[in-house]
Amino acid sequence: MYIRSRVPLRISFGGGGTDVSPYCDEYGGVVLNATIDRYASVTLRPTKNEDVVVKSIDYDLTLNYKINEDFAFNGQLDLIKGVVRIMKERFGLREGIEIYVQNDAPPGSGLGSSSAVCVALIGAFKELLKLPLTPYDIAELAFKIERIDLGIKGGRQDQYAAAFGGFNFMEFYKDHTIVNPLRLPEDLIDELQYSLVIAYIGGSHESAGILERQINNVKNKKETSLEAMHKIKELAIEMKNALVMGRLGKFGKLLDKEWAYKKAMAEGITNEQIDEIYESAIKAGALGGKISGAGGGGYMFFFTDFDKRYSVIQSLREHNAEIVDFSFTNHGLKTWKVGEKEDVK
Repeated sequence: MYIRSRVPLRISFGGGGTDVSPYCDEYGGVVLNATIDRYASVTLRPTKNEDVVVKSIDYDLTLNYKINEDFAFNGQLDLIKGVVRIMKERFGLREGIEIYVQNDAPPGSGLGSSSAVCVALIGAFKELLKLPLTPYDIAELAFKIERIDLGIKGGRQDQYAAAFGGFNFMEFYKDHTIVNPLRLPEDLIDELQYSLVIAYIGGSHESAGILERQINNVKNKKETSLEAMHKIKELAIEMKNALVMGRLGKFGKLLDKEWAYKKAMAEGITNEQIDEIYESAIKAGALGGKISGAGGGGYMFFFTDFDKRYSVIQSLREHNAEIVDFSFTNHGLKTWKVGEKEDVK
């Protein structure tokens, strides 16, 4: 018997960075995001021995451990090891397991892929061990493993987006998080999807360094950085209001304002290549756009009127960006079982 789980990746429209401590602990953070049909997937196969076998399908990487062995956290699939350790220590995992991991976006791409893997694996173990975990529980546990246990820099939105899915306006405070699902008409979602152009510009963002600088700016009360984060929070609220009222043109223009403030949060969020791509897309007719994630590389997206869409796409291709077909998805974490005879190897 196999257990599979799948969670969607996300794009962040507004507020990204305000979900990172210590900013959200002191001032409260808000993020507007949505999940798309790019996924992190996990397959579990329980065994009768003591072996823990972890296989990354994307990178052809295999790790082998014993269930009672203390894992070495050395940069190789550490998130997987962190989840397995919690399942052993807190939830009574005793027998061996085979774990297969696959992701539609590489780490550092800006779509929350690393956190999505963590959420997917916790979801699979929830099914295997019959754990009474809510989406809030799963997201918070993933946050604890990734940010506290392993010390990986980052915020809170990725874990909650993966667990809940759909369009969400999220509020982050020191001791709790509130996820507000947005009820948007289907035709509005379709129009927003048609108005957005997503492109992979290459490379991966240096999120740890960018976030470290952002965190230090908040700790040191750097005025320009704090003011930018306050403005980003205000704009995320405006963007949410524009979206629920169906004012997509205003939404697109707010993306442009958000990007201007985002660049001021910390050094490294943008660079010469990103600035050139952005200015080219704006000149081609985009109303606004931004990097999805911490910055420095990965995926960018732009809002454009329908008659400018082709021009924007051409401008991105001239900069060797890869245009990505996508759809929004309303589903978060999903798990299901597959019998041995039905499984295809």
